[in-house]
Amino acid sequence: MDGKISNFMQIAGIRRYELTEGQERGFRVLDCDNGRLRFLLGESKALDVMQMYCEGKNLSFVSKNGFTLRDVPFARRFEGGMLYTCGLDAVGDVAGREMHGSHHNTPAKITRAECTEKGILIEAEMSETALFGQNLLFRRRIESGIGDSEIKIADTLENRGFTDARYCLLYHVNVGYPLLDEGAQIVFDAASVTPRNDRAAQNMEDVSIIRAPEPGREETCYFLRMNAPRVSLVNRKLGKAFTLGWSGDTLPRFVLWKSMASGDYALGFEPATCELDGGFAYRTLPAGQSVCFSLTLGAEDA
Repeated sequence: MDGKISNFMQIAGIRRYELTEGQERGFRVLDCDNGRLRFLLGESKALDVMQMYCEGKNLSFVSKNGFTLRDVPFARRFEGGMLYTCGLDAVGDVAGREMHGSHHNTPAKITRAECTEKGILIEAEMSETALFGQNLLFRRRIESGIGDSEIKIADTLENRGFTDARYCLLYHVNVGYPLLDEGAQIVFDAASVTPRNDRAAQNMEDVSIIRAPEPGREETCYFLRMNAPRVSLVNRKLGKAFTLGWSGDTLPRFVLWKSMASGDYALGFEPATCELDGGFAYRTLPAGQSVCFSLTLGAEDA
């Protein structure tokens, strides 16, 4: 710091608090601001990114459900958020499992939270264990430099058990208005694009195009085989772009989710270990081994 600044909170900082009103009561949050990006992390929900702002403008989709700790069915609880981590027991609809798995609902144990002149750094742990069953440790590290235009997320899944463990993982990254708006365009480099169902097939020409919202419009999903692990939403009218990058070696599959319905207007970028439906499959993590995943969430001028 120099003589112009009396407290570093003028430049950047982290605030930890607990929400107190209505269905949000008891929800613990880390509110991080690096001077350009502001991002809210859900300590109560796997340290997922609740919302993300660039220079005051919202980038993320938040569903009408909002944020809650209530144990209600998925459709009444799914908040969207900037990042909703799916797994480790299911992604999508898997028989006998909660929709998109149970990991997101695991509270995080914060092991480090600091903001210095080098930037913001948050670390946390989440355990996924069962008597006579798995012993998995999920460690998350989130960092962003002062004034930077991106957030870096590094996750490590470790099998601390004595037998092999199954897992699956999907990172549900959700973009919303005002970045998501009519005329915006999705930019990616894919070797193939496969529609999930007939409805998606009928809208193949609109895969990369964002239309205005329509009442009751059905969602569409596409499975992309990426040449490069990177995808962007560019809004030239707003002059902003959001870009997601990820570890293509450990997250080789990608799902594009488009909800162009009025009131549920959202775009999902979803790197994953597997696809959905018939493409769903677990991976195996040997005893004593670990596997790493990474995401970069960036906002820049278009």
